[in-house]
Amino acid sequence: MTSRRDASGSLDEVRLLDTQRAFDSVAADYDGPRGNNELIQRMRPALWGAVCRELPAGGRLLDLGCGTGLDAVEFAQRGYQVVATDWSPRMVARTQLRAAAAGMEGRVATAHLGIQQLDRLDDAFDGIYSNLGPLNCAPDLHVVAAECARLLRPGGRLAFSVIGRICPWELVHYSRRGRWRRAGVRAARGVTAVGMNHHTIWTRYYLPREFYRAFAGHFVLAGYRALGLFLPPPYLVDYYRRHPRRCGFLGRLDDRLGALPLLRDMGDHFLIVMRRR
Repeated sequence: MTSRRDASGSLDEVRLLDTQRAFDSVAADYDGPRGNNELIQRMRPALWGAVCRELPAGGRLLDLGCGTGLDAVEFAQRGYQVVATDWSPRMVARTQLRAAAAGMEGRVATAHLGIQQLDRLDDAFDGIYSNLGPLNCAPDLHVVAAECARLLRPGGRLAFSVIGRICPWELVHYSRRGRWRRAGVRAARGVTAVGMNHHTIWTRYYLPREFYRAFAGHFVLAGYRALGLFLPPPYLVDYYRRHPRRCGFLGRLDDRLGALPLLRDMGDHFLIVMRRR
């Protein structure tokens, strides 16, 4: 007889494989509009700045969900040593190629490793980061938190950008079109199926404080802010391109107001920084 825990574990494994296949399917062109358009490019450096403020160059970093290696190579070029991991083997291969092309093979090591497999690592890091939502696909954040605490040196930092639960742009965009179910997709409390390239990504959406609760036993909250609050989410990049002056103004609002109370709880993503207890 299959126990409830066994059934849940099997379902998690199926969903993780679905997600892996989805990202494998887009790895070849993920640096283009799908995974690195102008709106994504604008959010990405927020994490770079947070890591560089918190950790001196020369530190050892762990990248969770490295994708095609854009962040790993950026940090390597800034003087860090990076271990870049991803659940998609094709994404890991892309990271290897990017590091080699940049002459950063000596600073970027790679591993085909999912966030749910951190127990396979036995190393020490000064910081752990994850950019633009890989942690939304992790089956159990409490397990991730415990493993991050184990892998970090005393005083180590976490810097994560995570897909948020409240995105005003998305609510307005889909509600105006009468797509009420799509408008409310982030309100789901459990795992949600999201389509990509005829595959399924299984994801969860979080409020910042909701996300932090899973880490609170091991980490102190250093701060968080909204990303993509006034600017549209990345899938509305055509709007961004049609209205450059308007979106330039909205971007400046994001930069100036995204860390304010209440506002920082909304946005397409949020950036959260934590310190190991």
